[in-house]
Amino acid sequence: MSIKMNHEPTTNTPLNTITHSGDVERGPDDQHQVRDYRKLAICSIICGLSCVGVVSLIYSVKTRELNKKSGGEPAYKAKEYSKKTLIWAVGAMVALVAFIILIILLTGLLSYLLTFIN
Repeated sequence: MSIKMNHEPTTNTPLNTITHSGDVERGPDDQHQVRDYRKLAICSIICGLSCVGVVSLIYSVKTRELNKKSGGEPAYKAKEYSKKTLIWAVGAMVALVAFIILIILLTGLLSYLLTFIN
């Protein structure tokens, strides 16, 4: 069993193959489309504050609609909506965690204050 190694240099280095930013992905027919973060928006409704997650889903839908209308070239407005989707989705999850921590701290404070009544 012999293994042949190919030591010829190639022109395909990882730095030369990256041609677009992280917000743009290839869609059907090799068209560049802006990420709509649809799954993250839905997760922010389920795992975050629902009212804030709905705002994220609205921006996600707007991003997807602009992707359909743009004809393969990422639109400026679609990138803006994509960024807002990401911010609102992460904000919904962070807000829920902060709300839970606040409830725990306020419960502890109330318990502490009730000890002074005796």
